[in-house]
Amino acid sequence: MTTRLVKFARMGAAVAAISLAAGAMQAQTILKFSHTDNPGGSRDQAAQVFADLVSEYTEGRYEVRIFPAGQLGNDPKAIEQLQLGGVDFTVSATGSYATHLPSLNLTAMPFLVDSYEQGWEFYDNSDWLQGEFAKLPEVGFRVLATWEAGFRSFTTTFPLNSPADASGRKMRVFPNDMIRWTMEAIGFQTVVMPVTDVYLAIQQGTVDGQENPVDTIVSLKFAEVAPNVTLTRHVYSPLPLTIAEATWQSFSEADQAAVLRAAAESSAFSRDLVRNSEAAQLEQLAADGATIITPEIGPFRDAVASVYDQARGVYGDQVDEVLAAAAAIREAMPVE
Repeated sequence: MTTRLVKFARMGAAVAAISLAAGAMQAQTILKFSHTDNPGGSRDQAAQVFADLVSEYTEGRYEVRIFPAGQLGNDPKAIEQLQLGGVDFTVSATGSYATHLPSLNLTAMPFLVDSYEQGWEFYDNSDWLQGEFAKLPEVGFRVLATWEAGFRSFTTTFPLNSPADASGRKMRVFPNDMIRWTMEAIGFQTVVMPVTDVYLAIQQGTVDGQENPVDTIVSLKFAEVAPNVTLTRHVYSPLPLTIAEATWQSFSEADQAAVLRAAAESSAFSRDLVRNSEAAQLEQLAADGATIITPEIGPFRDAVASVYDQARGVYGDQVDEVLAAAAAIREAMPVE
């Protein structure tokens, strides 16, 4: 082969290599994941696990790019963006999705379950809830798995030992009827605002406190401005991981299976992380100066009893269906 032909052959090989590399780069699809947790929080850690697994199980065809701390919008906005195509994944409390499927409000009825294991059984195997989740693709997104956040409790600027202490106090709530009704039944005045605005609102005295799981309280540093932590555990509040339906339908069957596998494994990671961290988080909150209050729960249960009737007035027989399902789980899986 002449020197000139060798040069052409080498040039051709180089061009082919560049073309292959460019093709590989173009083949990778970027998927946006929006959430409101701070970097390093449990949701953010689970999102990193999920992103790594999606990349691994799709052999690098997809990169999940994470946008924490509400960079792309608060929880309601992220869910709206799922429908509009602005983001591909988000994770939020079940009640946040109720704007698009009101019956999901019922998962926020007070005192449905008493342990993480009971909550996992309800979310993974309840016929009612699985049936409601199956309706979500019609509104533009679907549930892939459920991550953990824990049970909702209070952080307040004042000691909250019983419902009597709530009188005249302002409590931040997210836009969810069941949470609002529960807070009002306890005795609070309610103020609706995004979670990303809560720290400053407490600091400025706009509200006197907020309610969220311990993991969220720690991640968003609410005890810095509301140092009384009252462990009512009044609502089990996990985090469905959702995907835009348009994104889901764009996947091959193999990639759908890969994403579901990543979702299930990241769910197991999230559940273990949150449950196993709670005791240490409470110890750290106390060490940092928070007052940890473990109140008598009976008065809180009595105060919110009217919420079930209030819910029946809106949701009818579904209320008793959910209550019966939860009661069966509590009986089958008693807390030791």
